[in-house]
Amino acid sequence: MMLLRLAILCIALASSRACRTGTETVASQDWWKTTTFYQIYPRSFMDSNGDGIGDLKGITSKMEHIADAGAGAFWISPIYPSPMADFGYDIADFKDIDPVFGSLADFDDLVAKAKQLNLKVIMDFVPNHSSDKHEWFEKSVNRVDPYTNYYIWRDSKGVDETGARLPPNNWISGFQGSAWEWNEQRGQFYYHMFHKGQPDLNYRDANLRKEMEDVLTFWIERGVEGFRIDAINHMFEDESLPDEPPSNRPDVPDGYYDSLSHIYTRDLNETYDVLQSWRELLDNYSANTNTDTKVIMTEGYASIDRVMDYYTHGSNIPFNFRFITDARNGTTATQFKNLIDEWVEHMPTGYTANWVVGNHDQRRTGSRYGIDRVDQMSIVSALLPGVLVTYNGDEIGMLDGELSWEETVDPSACNTNEEIYEPYSRDPERTPFQWDATTSAGFSTSSTTWLPVNPNYLWLNLAAQQVQEHSHYHVYQAMTTLRKIPLLKRGDLTVTVMSSNVLAIVRSVAGIPPVIGLVNCGETPVTIPVITTELDLMTVYTSSVDSGVVPGTNITTTSYQLPRAATVVLLSPKLYQIIKSSY
Repeated sequence: MMLLRLAILCIALASSRACRTGTETVASQDWWKTTTFYQIYPRSFMDSNGDGIGDLKGITSKMEHIADAGAGAFWISPIYPSPMADFGYDIADFKDIDPVFGSLADFDDLVAKAKQLNLKVIMDFVPNHSSDKHEWFEKSVNRVDPYTNYYIWRDSKGVDETGARLPPNNWISGFQGSAWEWNEQRGQFYYHMFHKGQPDLNYRDANLRKEMEDVLTFWIERGVEGFRIDAINHMFEDESLPDEPPSNRPDVPDGYYDSLSHIYTRDLNETYDVLQSWRELLDNYSANTNTDTKVIMTEGYASIDRVMDYYTHGSNIPFNFRFITDARNGTTATQFKNLIDEWVEHMPTGYTANWVVGNHDQRRTGSRYGIDRVDQMSIVSALLPGVLVTYNGDEIGMLDGELSWEETVDPSACNTNEEIYEPYSRDPERTPFQWDATTSAGFSTSSTTWLPVNPNYLWLNLAAQQVQEHSHYHVYQAMTTLRKIPLLKRGDLTVTVMSSNVLAIVRSVAGIPPVIGLVNCGETPVTIPVITTELDLMTVYTSSVDSGVVPGTNITTTSYQLPRAATVVLLSPKLYQIIKSSY
């Protein structure tokens, strides 16, 4: 029989600085460790009432899709009451639902439906700030205890030559401009890392910390199985308020966030202590109620060493954004291997890897990698050990919408100008989910939606892909199904580079034919040699849609040609038949 030379190298040798993970018994695995998490951006998932904005009843009505896609859990971007200055990330009440999304009763119905489908619900927790319309802020403005120091207030450092008050220092908001806003009533500036309607909370205040612990308990008692913690590395700032040094980036205008090096306003050590206290709170709840582990997922764009510290301070899933920030169309096989190696080799012993390919803050996978490489990233991330995180729409290869300046609503972009807004806008990746080819892509009965639907919905939509024999959706389903087999849950990982630009990912357990993924990262076909072994021949389990490689075909020649930009997954024929018969 025949097998790729790759498998022999990966199983028998360790000659290419292979990236390996140790085996782990199924019994020792917690529920989340090999789960696919599906992110829902609620404004854009499904509109149930025709107002052009997605809502909770819409999510509940489409929940079967999440289960059918192969996810085991889903997390919902913020649905709390909000003035919507930043579309829900400016929260006016941490213990309720905004009417645009529904009610607490609707949320309870959603949780009940999820339990029926064996899905876990993860809440988006936004600890860094509240809305300036929150009761806490209004009382803090008036120095009503215990709220007086719930936020970061500082005096002006003087006035300029025009008599305008000067902020305490040069800190810049992530949405451009000064991070300080004057409040006339209190007679002080308050700090806001993001929009001026999002004042930062002060975690050096014990009463505020207790308030946020109560928020976590409130949602856990309502059936939530964990939290995705937003912007965690911005929770603390240097109390002495030193000016931040310039970044000296010639491509960034003065007054824009990246014009400074943020050494005093992010990644401070105190953050990890607060995270550890939240971990203890959730663990105590699980122990006292004899319920499953409550998962913590943390969002922190930081150096890999700082991200790894989240593991040891309570985060089950400190988001690994390397496939977003450090890879794109044109990334070589060696570069991909280095990104995978870097994460696994830095990860503390005994912890679980995770692979995030897209989210609501970054351009869509299909647009970053190219539509012909959408399946590449679905396959690569699913083959790797640990947790897979998918942004809604990536399972069908959705592309960024193209929005004019007049259509732009994202405050990050609106705070720039018509000439340079596009790199700052997060609207393109937030356009409505494309369910079918009916009005507004089946997202809404209204022809007008909060963001315009991408015109390509007429041919790029879930309904069309469900009936196609080989589609992005079917590739994604095939991979989430494959992730459930013991070999991918606990098998070793070996990553190598072949023929200069082919990435090879092998999952193996001694004595069992391996699962092999091959990615041609180049733009020309590559021929790979095949040798005879005692093992079964290999069958193509799935392949990238644009590759021209037909799933179910066998490799029976002395060489195998991998087309340009192609990604394939190879199994033994016996395993192939077992899995194919299961769905």
